[in-house]
Amino acid sequence: MKNFETILLTKTDNIATVTLNRPNAANGISPTLAKELADAALICDKDESIRCVILTANGKFFCAGGDLKAVGGDPSTAAIKIKGMADNLHKATSSFARMEKPFIVAVNGMAAGAGFSIAITGDFVIATESTKFTMAYTAAGLSPDGSSSYFLPRLIGVRRTMDLMMTNRRLTAQEAEEWGLINQVVPEEDLQSTALALAQKLANGPTDAFATVKKLLLCTFDNSLETQMELEGRAISEHAGSANGKEGVLAFLEKRKPSFE
Repeated sequence: MKNFETILLTKTDNIATVTLNRPNAANGISPTLAKELADAALICDKDESIRCVILTANGKFFCAGGDLKAVGGDPSTAAIKIKGMADNLHKATSSFARMEKPFIVAVNGMAAGAGFSIAITGDFVIATESTKFTMAYTAAGLSPDGSSSYFLPRLIGVRRTMDLMMTNRRLTAQEAEEWGLINQVVPEEDLQSTALALAQKLANGPTDAFATVKKLLLCTFDNSLETQMELEGRAISEHAGSANGKEGVLAFLEKRKPSFE
């Protein structure tokens, strides 16, 4: 697949893996990394041969957040550079969140600032036992980006979000799981194999139905009960008439494993 400077993008069978690859800089998000992440997310979104995406990182850190050395050296241009970097990060987040394939984030080590924001955007989030999470933004006099003000209140409520964003407290992986921020905590040596096993399971599933699940959940807090139920009714009807829907129902009736397209 395409070669990048600060990330790796690989594909094995129908699973794509995006790896943050600035280990000597704690995988800090530079303008280049943000742009490349947006490009990689778009490729994953539009490549129809990809049925599941994993985001992870090389090194001891998942991501230490924005690389302030890369953008804050000249105060007269910092605001412009940070806005451009945030825009590309948000493009990546939007593509990953709205693409029709399941999105798994495998978090190794510290996830701070934008690294925290990115980590919790996954449809599934798996972390190692040593992983820690902290917002960190206000410690540098900054406010959050990377979609954290959208996803965090929906996952854990406004009270806990306010706590994380204003006190910059560190959450252990175990606390993050208890709070509902992540799905699973595993030993460090099992992180990649666990993520891959989940990706393989999802890649063999009904991708079109998974896409509808993502769409329904992204809009659920904006709709009334009746609007949401109407969307559900139309969607399940469409899937019942689709190839995967017909195969899934038939397999259930015949008591066998379905073979989805």
